[in-house]
Amino acid sequence: MAGIPSNFHVVDSTEQFQVLLSEDLKRVSLLNFWAPWAAPCSQMNEVVLELAKKYPQLLVLQIEAESQSDIAESFNVEAVPTFVVLQGHNLLGQISGADAPKLTKLLSDNINGVSSVKPQSHTDQQPASASLDETPEQLNERLHKLMNQDKVVLFMKGNPDQPRCGFSRRIVATLQEHKVHFAHFDILSDESVRSGLKVLNNWPTFPQLIINGEFVGGLDIVNEMVENGELSELLG
Repeated sequence: MAGIPSNFHVVDSTEQFQVLLSEDLKRVSLLNFWAPWAAPCSQMNEVVLELAKKYPQLLVLQIEAESQSDIAESFNVEAVPTFVVLQGHNLLGQISGADAPKLTKLLSDNINGVSSVKPQSHTDQQPASASLDETPEQLNERLHKLMNQDKVVLFMKGNPDQPRCGFSRRIVATLQEHKVHFAHFDILSDESVRSGLKVLNNWPTFPQLIINGEFVGGLDIVNEMVENGELSELLG
């Protein structure tokens, strides 16, 4: 395809991904996890293409996160866009969000020879907590305040205008379709809230819908409630 450099590959299978990644274990690779429905991904895809042209020695792998979910899950990708930089199979850095300057710097720091960044585990890349010195009691109080900030509160990845996972996108569409007014909170912005809600509501995933301060469920449960009329009753 015209304009596409030879080091830029669209991944369509796990097998292809493994072969490309293993061809040269000294090479630095950029994994771009994206989704076609996310506007920030469209913008960053252009940035990634330019980076591929700028660094011909860089292996660039374009990975649609939802269709290649096995690969995405292996790198703990929970939202798009997410960028993973490797040298061989060693993780040099992972960036969640459309941060072109940070991605450009991460590559420039590592692309010319030996990595200047200490390899990290996947779990090292976590969003910053809003309150690092928060006690469990204080966190619990803050969670309840967030859950009661409005009649309906959606804890999601991203925001309604720019959701960062397919489940969040679909639950927003469902609520908007049924003209449900709701407040929202981006759980990617605060790791304390994200981990705390999983425990408080005994629910391991997001989005989470709260009505009248009580946990209702995730996307599948909300869809069931829409179909059987329970959501309208609860909001009435």
